[in-house]
Amino acid sequence: MKIDILTLFPNFFSGFLNESIIKRAKDKNLVEINVINFRDYTPLNNGQVDDTPYGGGAGMVLRCEPIFECLDKIKTPDSYVILLSPSGKTFKQAMAATLSQKKHIIIICGHYEGFDERIKTLVDLELSLGDFILTGGEVPAMAVIDAVVRIIPGVINAESLTSESFNDNLLDYPNYTKPSIYRNLKVPDVLLSGDHAKIQAYREAERIRITQENRPDLMGGKNE
Repeated sequence: MKIDILTLFPNFFSGFLNESIIKRAKDKNLVEINVINFRDYTPLNNGQVDDTPYGGGAGMVLRCEPIFECLDKIKTPDSYVILLSPSGKTFKQAMAATLSQKKHIIIICGHYEGFDERIKTLVDLELSLGDFILTGGEVPAMAVIDAVVRIIPGVINAESLTSESFNDNLLDYPNYTKPSIYRNLKVPDVLLSGDHAKIQAYREAERIRITQENRPDLMGGKNE
């Protein structure tokens, strides 16, 4: 898979791309990730990429030319273009699974007050992390990339992916490790029993309990 990130702040990604699972995926040649400063594509001599909105209003809006020109250079028939925006669809695990099958993803990180609306004509999907506002699209871009790359076959152990949160609209069960007692906090007896059928039943019951308490919306309820 190839991922191109369009941003005004390429240094934002330096640590992210060179640590942990992302780095290992790159080292295995399972993913190629490029960071592109779209300021390089502005037609204005002073490097300007934003301007005041027509009709008036607060803030500055990203001009359309740098994004159009940049995509003209890097987009191919296999490209899937994502715009990170508060008005986009909420990112879900199922979307990560779908995106992990794409050959080439282009992620556009916004900044300032918003985008010239014409940029959306180039976009296949608008994504949001949730109902809150960030200063730019760089943090959401890292979240989306991390969620997608980790499920590319070969990046991490396949068994680790089978019982994760959200795979079947339930959150994950609680996990414990040694020591079995610490500061009077004890690991549940069932996990020490060696009875795999009881352990499985306990874990399924815990998944339901935790989901009902924390994310009832996943089970058709309301989430405050």
